[in-house]
Amino acid sequence: MSQPLSAEQLLGAWRRMVTIREFEERLHREMPKGMIPGFTHLYSGQEAIAVGVCDTLDREDVIVSTHRGHGHCLAKGCEVKPMMQEIYGRAGGLCGGKGGSMHIADFSKGMLGANGIVGGGPPLATGAALAFRNLGNRRVSVGFGGDGSANQGTVFEAMNMAVVLKVPTLFVFENNGYSENTAADYAIGARDLAERCAAFGMPAETGDGTDFFDVYERTQRAVERARNGEGPSSLVFTCTRFFGHFEGDPQKYRAADEVDTFRQTMDCLSKFRDRVTGEGWLEEAALQQVHDEVLALIDEAVEEAMAAPLPDLATLTTDVYTTY
Repeated sequence: MSQPLSAEQLLGAWRRMVTIREFEERLHREMPKGMIPGFTHLYSGQEAIAVGVCDTLDREDVIVSTHRGHGHCLAKGCEVKPMMQEIYGRAGGLCGGKGGSMHIADFSKGMLGANGIVGGGPPLATGAALAFRNLGNRRVSVGFGGDGSANQGTVFEAMNMAVVLKVPTLFVFENNGYSENTAADYAIGARDLAERCAAFGMPAETGDGTDFFDVYERTQRAVERARNGEGPSSLVFTCTRFFGHFEGDPQKYRAADEVDTFRQTMDCLSKFRDRVTGEGWLEEAALQQVHDEVLALIDEAVEEAMAAPLPDLATLTTDVYTTY
């Protein structure tokens, strides 16, 4: 197979995926120390989806995330240190320390926000896409959701509206198999989620969420279709998560050795590394150098976040309402 992306693009994708993985793995170690307020939902295991999707987008395109949103933020270009400070609730965070893990946003990067409401993102992405269609600017929006969001009425309404109004948006479902703690094969009556999406009148397909190249290629086709005024598409990517629904989740719904097995067989980073080195597209030394740089950056981000000031009490009532 010919090389689908340049070496620079491949190395950039690797950097983003490794950054998400190490960011989340570090938070997993930091959470029990009691310095991070609120709930945290980690994205480890799903990195190829966030990066594969966002690498097809331009800076001006937008995404709307979920409660499990750190990976989407980092894939769309949000910076590590302000993100870490936001999660620690510090004044230097992307949202001034007021959003925390589940409500990070950076409009300057096209990241319209993580969302604590299951299924809250697709309606917002549809609204953004409607604006893009009316402006005729060829921009695209992406609404991320998990398999749990696929059963939400708001998502159904957004999908129907997107088709009727023919707006440039993508509905990306990350099916990690459990929603919160209920198996998707029980909770999704249609069984085939892509077929349900297609019933709304849009192209829909299922891909391997542990394969960056599969995600990238499928998304690239859907994005081009949207830019050309052909309307929305749905993409369902199968994957797994390496941690619980939230930090502290006892995960009694999983087999004792399930996660260890999945780390061996469904690790998107290992698959990417094996592919690019096996094809001769990148050298192992270059991948390791990036990994080392990312680890150093995460260390710095945690140290700076812990030392950063909390928001001033005078800012308590700011950022509550906005005026257009």
